Amino acid sequence: MLLWKHIIDFAVNGNPNPERRVEKSEEDWKEILTSDQFRITRKKGTEMAGTGAFCSSHKPGKYHCVCCNQPLFDSTIKFESGTGWPSFTQPVKENAVKYEKDVTMGMVRVEILCNVCDAHLGHVFPDGPEPSGLRYCVNSASLVLESESVANE
Repeated sequence: MLLWKHIIDFAVNGNPNPERRVEKSEEDWKEILTSDQFRITRKKGTEMAGTGAFCSSHKPGKYHCVCCNQPLFDSTIKFESGTGWPSFTQPVKENAVKYEKDVTMGMVRVEILCNVCDAHLGHVFPDGPEPSGLRYCVNSASLVLESESVANE
C-alpha cells in the first residue's frame, strides 16, 4: 500500500518504471481526444468542481487513462471526498501513476500523471481516508471507465 512518504519519495527521487510507454505528437493527441480531454490531459488543465462525469458515479469497473487506456484506479477504492472531483485511495498498481512536484497556483502540491503517456490526471493529497490516508483527486475528463460487465464478457 502506498503512503504519503512513498509519494514524496517518488516525486523527489524518481518514479517506478512503467511497463510500457506511449508517446505521440501534439497533433496526434488532438486527433484522438476531445478539446476538453486535450486541455486537461496534455496541457495540465482542470475541470470545474462537480462537473465531471465520474464525480458521483458508483458503477463498478476500472478507470483507465483516456489517452492510452492504461488501468489507473479501481471503483472499489473510489470514495466521496466532497471536493467535486472523483477521488481514490490507491492506484491499481504502484507503477500506474507518476508523481511530480507542482508549485503552480501559489502552493506546493504533488501532480499525478499517467506513468505510461504522461497525461495529467490531477493531484494527490495526504488527507484521504485510512488506511493509506491518500486522496487521489482526478479529473473525470482524464478517465474512461471499463465496466466490470464488459471486462467479464
